[in-house]
Amino acid sequence: MAEYRLNAPLSEADAKMLRAGDVVLLSGTIYTSRDAGHKKMVDLLDAGKELPMPPQGAVIYYVGPTPPPPGHVIGSAGPTTSYRMDSFAPRLYDLGVKGTIGKGIRNAAVKDSMKKNGAVYFGATGGAGALLSTCIKEAKVIAFEELGPEALRELKVENLPLLVINDSVGGELYVQPDLKAAGLE
Repeated sequence: MAEYRLNAPLSEADAKMLRAGDVVLLSGTIYTSRDAGHKKMVDLLDAGKELPMPPQGAVIYYVGPTPPPPGHVIGSAGPTTSYRMDSFAPRLYDLGVKGTIGKGIRNAAVKDSMKKNGAVYFGATGGAGALLSTCIKEAKVIAFEELGPEALRELKVENLPLLVINDSVGGELYVQPDLKAAGLE
């Protein structure tokens, strides 16, 4: 396991060097979206329209933040369960998205798409939304305002702590090696 400080948007080289288990402190511009926002993005693509965010190198955080308390740019911003975006994620990876952030496992189609497109899946600590929000320095809605917490937001983050769960070569932190088959048990 290695530790990296990276800036978003991610380059292809950034995404391809990461391995499952690596720790990343991510800074730069990322985007938020959840189920309803992903559906709207795919609907735009199906209609031949452009996304309201540049997909090349983008990192999408699966989060529906709470309203900001006075003096803050955003409220609690903890990750949501990622599998709800699995039917949409491969399409976005194909367009150049290099990373997604959430919690939980991804399906086989998403993992295959990450390998095909040189992308990664980061885990953020569930239950730590208030702490994670301190890494968000700016937040603005850029599309789908009617979705409230699920609107598409652009965030400026600084040292957002993440763990690589799935890497671009098929590594997965959640998979435990078969110690018996390896002769290690």
